[in-house]
Amino acid sequence: MSLPARLLIIPGLRDSGPAHWQTWLQSRHRSALRVVQSYWERPELERWAATLDSTLRQAAPARWIAVAHSFGCLTLARHLVLRPDSPIVATLLVAPADPEKFGVTPLLPRRPLGRPGLLVASDTDPWMQAASALAWAGRWGLRTLNLGDAGHINTESGFGPWPLAQRWVTGVEQRLARQARGAHAAATA
Repeated sequence: MSLPARLLIIPGLRDSGPAHWQTWLQSRHRSALRVVQSYWERPELERWAATLDSTLRQAAPARWIAVAHSFGCLTLARHLVLRPDSPIVATLLVAPADPEKFGVTPLLPRRPLGRPGLLVASDTDPWMQAASALAWAGRWGLRTLNLGDAGHINTESGFGPWPLAQRWVTGVEQRLARQARGAHAAATA
């Protein structure tokens, strides 16, 4: 029997408030888990990655579909460097923060993250230029989507309920279910 697929929400600085698309997405998944940082105002990559790791270790075993925003994207990438055996099986990185602004570039991977994913960027994101975000996506082996004039893809730029994120999660869930059915059929043949 394969492990269940669950949604993991990884917010950025100051968390994602009640009107944010991450909160909306979490509300649509009963078994979703949110990474809660001790100090939302202090972007300390090693501490944030340790909190992500601790959150996963304390949760019931699952295959995790990670949905990260802003500094949460950097946190997720760092976690995957430290834990290549992480139970995270797919990643959605939205509007990543520029690692140069936080002095954490050397702590991030320069190679594929080792699991499928999508990086969503914006031409008008004040936290990272789209060209830089897409370059990181290339290094990390992620598909890309540029939303154009979408700001930081947060509440302030008009992103509350966001069906595109839900469609992506549903697609990953369906793919994982097909894989599990295929593995079960092969095991019983």
